[in-house]
Amino acid sequence: MSSVYLFASGKGGVGKSTVTANLAAVLARAGRKVVLIDADIGLRSQDSFLGLEDRVVYDLVDVARGRCLLSQALLPHPDMPALRMLPAAQFSRARDLDPKKLHKIIGLLRRDYDIILIDCPAGIERGLRNVLNAGADETVLIVTADDLCLRDAEKTCALISEKKLPKPWLIVNRLRNDMIHDGLMYSARTAADVLDLPLLGEIPEDEAVTVAQLKHALFIDFACESREALIRIAGRMGGASVPFPSYGTRKTSFFRRHFPQKVKESLLRDIHLAPAVTRSSPDPKSKSPSETAESTEVDAE
Repeated sequence: MSSVYLFASGKGGVGKSTVTANLAAVLARAGRKVVLIDADIGLRSQDSFLGLEDRVVYDLVDVARGRCLLSQALLPHPDMPALRMLPAAQFSRARDLDPKKLHKIIGLLRRDYDIILIDCPAGIERGLRNVLNAGADETVLIVTADDLCLRDAEKTCALISEKKLPKPWLIVNRLRNDMIHDGLMYSARTAADVLDLPLLGEIPEDEAVTVAQLKHALFIDFACESREALIRIAGRMGGASVPFPSYGTRKTSFFRRHFPQKVKESLLRDIHLAPAVTRSSPDPKSKSPSETAESTEVDAE
């Protein structure tokens, strides 16, 4: 059975789209059939993260309005056969995407893919509200460990609750081990307690992420701690019991503070996730009625 995850954030600049793109690649390399939907209408970015910007012909709004088949808009990744991406419209607005049509598109994708990841617009405006009505199974909220971001995340949680959706999972991004240890930054556990959300993962601040972006590459192609963090998150999404590193519980060593390792590309492309165990995990709770659709074309308005 397929699983549909929404990735949201209370504000921009927390690394939501970066994390979503790299997580899609991790899951695809682990053998899952994955489709990544860029739902940030007017501000698409996933095509750039995945190196597909020169291949976009049709987009999500085109499919929703019946201008093309769903199969025509889906972009295969040249290096990851299990990964497809459905780009957002670059010159449209949130109001141009009908939530009912998005719901139907997701239902069609459920038939052929194991995991569907949806990169939502930041904030709590109409763009996010449209996607929350699209019939996803789980929501993942991505935050940084600061007061302003957590305050905005509370508003996003309130909107999700208003829509009668399950409580979101939490990923805390850009954690600094030294600052947490010195009491200048919240730990991932503290952020989860403040928001009263289950913790799905914690990702450290990592130079490799910046290097990857400058090279127009995915950071999971580099030997870095952020890569390992996403592998742990992907394992938990599959039902595995994976321990948390709990950044900040131990002081950064003198050697690592003064002699940081040079960022290197990883030669390990295949990814193996921890095996699933019986536990409470983000499994789908409902099945889209659109799953029984017989055509891969979305009716025009």
